[in-house]
Amino acid sequence: MRLWHQDLITKLPRQQLLGQHRECCALRGKGWGKKHATVDYVFKHSPARLYEYHRIVMNEMITRGYKPDKIWYNPNYRGKNLSSFENDILVDPLNEANYINQFGNPIYPEHNYNYLKECIENLKNKGLVLKI
Repeated sequence: MRLWHQDLITKLPRQQLLGQHRECCALRGKGWGKKHATVDYVFKHSPARLYEYHRIVMNEMITRGYKPDKIWYNPNYRGKNLSSFENDILVDPLNEANYINQFGNPIYPEHNYNYLKECIENLKNKGLVLKI
């Protein structure tokens, strides 16, 4: 489990991009709050940050011709068998043109320069060298 540094999303190979979508779905669903050393920092923040990150992943998927289920653009959606987050995330998911990332860049403060280098090294160890 890993959320790649958000600056790498547009550069990720197909397998990693689609894996990132599955990871975001899992974290928004039953994985929310479950301990995992690599992604524990996500649970220190509002689920709205995870939604924002996931939205960037899905937008990149669409750019590449993939079709993520539109239901995931509902910021409160957590999967078929789970109820919404307790406090609704205040965004208008249907008004993409007027939507503004409320968290800035990076969405997660943990996604700093050192984390970027760590992610690049991790991908390199998998035999993936990104053009940055």
